[in-house]
Amino acid sequence: MTLQLERVTKRYKDFTAVQDLTFTISKGEIFGLIGQNGAGKTTTFRMILDLQDTTEGMIMWDGKPIKKINRDILGYLPEERGIFPQMKVEDQLYFFGELRGMDKETLKKEIDFWITRFELQEKRNDKAETLSKGNQQKVQLIASFLHRPQFLILDEPFSGLDPVNMELLKNAILYLKEQGMTILFSSHQMDNVEELCDHLCLLKRGEALFSGSLIDLKKQYGKTKLTVQTDLAQIELEKLPGVKQVGYDRDGHAVLTLEDESYARTLFEHFSNGQYIEKFSLDYLSLHEIFKEKVGAVLV
Repeated sequence: MTLQLERVTKRYKDFTAVQDLTFTISKGEIFGLIGQNGAGKTTTFRMILDLQDTTEGMIMWDGKPIKKINRDILGYLPEERGIFPQMKVEDQLYFFGELRGMDKETLKKEIDFWITRFELQEKRNDKAETLSKGNQQKVQLIASFLHRPQFLILDEPFSGLDPVNMELLKNAILYLKEQGMTILFSSHQMDNVEELCDHLCLLKRGEALFSGSLIDLKKQYGKTKLTVQTDLAQIELEKLPGVKQVGYDRDGHAVLTLEDESYARTLFEHFSNGQYIEKFSLDYLSLHEIFKEKVGAVLV
């Protein structure tokens, strides 16, 4: 079972939110949709969910138009959260599960499983309004996949989570993938995208700048990030052949951005001069660095 977007476009009068978007997500895959605010991510999600019509193009699930599938195979966590503040945690989950047609016996097993997994045992009888923002987020996350959908969309799922709860969510996403669930998510935290995604699509103003595997994206730039231990001053490093930019990491190592990786051998000889060198590492750019390179701005 796959999700296919074929040349999908969404226009609002004189504004185009999504332009000629094409990508495929295979069964059991984690796919990242990344871009700045206003890049068209949420609009794309809403078209996939049939909450908005496409202006042009087709969206298919398992070869069928998305409009014709059983909606219960979908799960969705919107960026704008919404749970009932006066309702207890456990009651909320029963409510959302019953809306999806789940029987109470199955619901109890699933609710017990996820409440334990997300460390909410002591909060299950608390009203939602008394919870921290992080725990409210966890409740809504559970509600989005409680019915074990075939296809799950998570719009900024890590927003508002501390590092401990972020790790709980990442492990849950990987567990759901192991169970065969197909997952599409957006995030402004590139390290999470890099860690979780099999493939990704990078959007800028509604258009795809890249769609494919992370390693293929990185190979477009080559290994141009050189980390080296050196006593040379920054002004001297900037004059070396092939060096575009000089920075420093937390350990005080120089981090050089090269024009291309072919300069690495010459630079190694220059830094080592035939002697032992403590640190000389040539790597691909991180996804965050590639994003800045392609989009020309930082994520907000």
